[in-house]
Formats: sequence, structure tokens, C-alpha cells
Amino acid sequence: MLTQEQIKWIEEKPLSDAIHEIAQLFPGKIKFSSSLGQEDQVITDAICKRGIDVEIFTLDTGRLFYETYDLIERTNARYKTRIRIYFPEAADVESFVNEKGINSFYESVENRKQCCFIRKVKPLNRALEGAEVWITGLRSDQSENRKNTPVIEWDDPRQLYKFNPLINWTYDEVIGYIRENNVPYNPLHDKGFISIGCAPCTRAVEPGEDPRAGRWWWEKSQKECGLHSDHATAEKYR
Repeated sequence: MLTQEQIKWIEEKPLSDAIHEIAQLFPGKIKFSSSLGQEDQVITDAICKRGIDVEIFTLDTGRLFYETYDLIERTNARYKTRIRIYFPEAADVESFVNEKGINSFYESVENRKQCCFIRKVKPLNRALEGAEVWITGLRSDQSENRKNTPVIEWDDPRQLYKFNPLINWTYDEVIGYIRENNVPYNPLHDKGFISIGCAPCTRAVEPGEDPRAGRWWWEKSQKECGLHSDHATAEKYR
């Protein structure tokens, strides 16, 4: 377990140093979940440039944008790495689609959350098996739910540490890092797509709109897929 002194020490370090420090404490037990967003690309750059021992993986829901798939290839080529890809269980997807319909997530929050659980949450839980630290690209100003998220927190249901090294970064700081380090990113960001998920569930945002307004835009208040929300809410879909 981390001591408060160790947590404070890591929190005060610059990005690359912070990741390196926690990797030294949990050798071979750290995994980074990347959605290929701007924040995630910053973290990937920091990990790969320094050769830090962290497994990078992503979740292929089966409904991603072409540009996202292309970015996986460009990122692998740039950093001479291989991002591990996890897929949903075929039987789960088949059962959901045949029972409720291919685009039934538009019909209710319940259907949408079930779809997210099948395509994202279950594969994430499988990907994190054996890990003691889960690195994320969360930032506090992305949504109200993430406002008070600490840099390092304990994920009790998964029994691991959740490390959010960019939680206190601003969007401008992320963009500045990308430009300064020539980090590959999704071209959809230049077209107003700030937060990019599955193609049917993502649209561009208008100037002044909340950054996550383009995610599940037909819903008024639900802006999380379940990866970073209360684990108990997903149990009903098991």
C-alpha cells in the first residue's frame, strides 16, 4: 500500500517523473487505459519516450470512428509500441443487439448503459486483471462528476490504485503539450469533437458548449459510460 508521504511525493512530480516513480513502486503491475483522446495521447507520449514499464491498452467497442483506428496505427508506428486491444464478448453483443436492436441505446438511458457495460466496462475489468495501478487520462474540468477526483485514489471494487496524473491539468495545457511535443492526435478534434467515443454516440460540440455535450447528446444529464462512475450501478447488467 502507498503511504501518504509516497502519494504526496508522486503528486508533486512532473508528468513523466510521476509515472516513472509509481512504476518503480509497482513494477510490472501498472496498466494505462487509453481511449486515444488528447489527454491519453499526452500520457502515451510521456510513457513511451521514457520507456516506462506500463502496459498501454485500449477498448475496441466495435463502433469506433475510422479516425480512431487509424490513430492506433499511427501511435504504434510513432512510438515503436503495440497498444493492446480488448474487445467485448461476442455473445454479449449478439444477445443485446438481437434482443433490443442495433441502435437501441437511443431509446433509453437503461439501454445505453447496458450497451456501454457490455462494450466497455466488462472488457475494461478483464484488461485490468492482475494490475495494481490503473492509469487514466481524467481531468477534473471534463465533467461535474470528475471535479473533486484526486490524483491517486483507491478503487475498492477493483482492488487497485487509480492514478490520474492529468487530473489538475487544463485543456490548454494538454493542447500545449501536444503541440510542443508533436504528439499524434485524432483529426476529429480539429472538427469540434473534443471528447470522442463510439461513432453513433459522439457529435461535435458548438463553441461555448460543455466539452462532453457531444457525448450521448440525446440524454440530458447522463454523461458517463460507467468506466469511472460508481461500480455498483453496473452490477445489474452482469
